[in-house]
Amino acid sequence: MRRMATPAKRPSSPSAKRAPAPASKPFLRFYHSEALRKKTLALLGTIEQSPDVTKHRDALGNLVVELTNCGLDQYFMEPLKLAKPGFMVEQSANLGMLGAQQLMASVIHQIIGRMDGPQLLSVCGSIRQFMH
Repeated sequence: MRRMATPAKRPSSPSAKRAPAPASKPFLRFYHSEALRKKTLALLGTIEQSPDVTKHRDALGNLVVELTNCGLDQYFMEPLKLAKPGFMVEQSANLGMLGAQQLMASVIHQIIGRMDGPQLLSVCGSIRQFMH
């Protein structure tokens, strides 16, 4: 009679539930300034060491918005400018992206503003994972 192997127990920590490292799946990345990197790492460290991480919701929301805007610029606006579609198309795209970014910023702040400590730390962990 064959015995079935029992699955190994997985740790229940939030980091154990993270997605595999980016190298194990296809991914896209964008570059950001050294200043934004330093700001990001400093804020993540502050949040992760804070006895009350919920005090940093606004700062984390602002950071997520800034990183999102940086990524959108590199994924859409910079390639569009390189394609030289013309002044009117670029201006329309700028206006459309500005509206989209404002809407996204509002949604990001609302969602992060309602998160508890473990959820905020999970967001921090995800940002750290994206940075590798």
